[in-house]
Amino acid sequence: MVAERAGVGRGTVSRVINGSAQVSPRTREAVHNAIAELGYSPNQAARTLVTRRTDTIALVVSELRDRLFSDPFFADIVRGVSSVLHERDLQLMLTTARSEAEHKRVGDYLSGFHVDGALLVSLHRDDPLPRRLAAAGVPVVHGGRPLAEVPSPFWVDIDNVGSAEKAVRYLVEKGYRRVATVTGPLDMYAGVERLRGYQRVMAEAGIAIEDGFVVQGDFSVEGGAEAMERLLDGGPAPEAVFIASDMMAIGGLRVLRARGLRVPDDIAVVGHDDTLMAHYSDPALTTVHQPSVQMGQEMARLLVDVAIPRAAESETVMLDTRLVVRESA
Repeated sequence: MVAERAGVGRGTVSRVINGSAQVSPRTREAVHNAIAELGYSPNQAARTLVTRRTDTIALVVSELRDRLFSDPFFADIVRGVSSVLHERDLQLMLTTARSEAEHKRVGDYLSGFHVDGALLVSLHRDDPLPRRLAAAGVPVVHGGRPLAEVPSPFWVDIDNVGSAEKAVRYLVEKGYRRVATVTGPLDMYAGVERLRGYQRVMAEAGIAIEDGFVVQGDFSVEGGAEAMERLLDGGPAPEAVFIASDMMAIGGLRVLRARGLRVPDDIAVVGHDDTLMAHYSDPALTTVHQPSVQMGQEMARLLVDVAIPRAAESETVMLDTRLVVRESA
């Protein structure tokens, strides 16, 4: 019926539906108009068998499901990815995987030709998905540079060392010498590299890092609160703290307030990410802005335009950050 209405052959209709470039713009428009008039919906299963494409992209967050909905960073990534996929008329499948069983389930599904490619976010060193998907031939782009070596290195990230240096250098230049840090997880590239940036600035300034002034967190509000408790209980309080994520900084501010310590009068605090929570914390949080929405957009672009069509064996994108000064330091 579509072919008859458009005045073309059935093969031409098939080529238009499957996105073939071997169709003139006028013919393509005629077919699309006929489809719209008839309310035609192509059989997706049959189309997949012919084209080996599903027009579906998976976004896998390697965290517990609660973190996906509570951390604004992930919401920004989803916004960025969705905006690009919407423009390309592609579908987004969103899932989480942290346990061994979840990794196996997600790996089995993604390896079964249900998606055209996958975006992996918040990877930890022990995550098995990158190698599993590479072995299955699934195109993958990483949100954040992988800590462990992985096949087909397509990734989008920020300069984590440089962003931490901006935060700590700001504190040092304001005259603080007893500067501590709450790190992210040290089985993640961002956690390792932000710690390295802190250490580098302290060394350049000739400031010894005091015992107990490096405390590990997990990028969550609760983890930040627990880390701040350990930091304060470990000895005399520092003059300033660089906390490697805004979520942890929010937890840290709660602990400081509960202990009667004023920010920044008693302890200055600088976070990282510049999430919406940083604007509305009390006091408003001085932090490092990372372009999370743009990161999602670049991940989707890299997957669709480069990794899936095999346009290159590897490609990476590094995005800029900037310090945003507010009231906490």
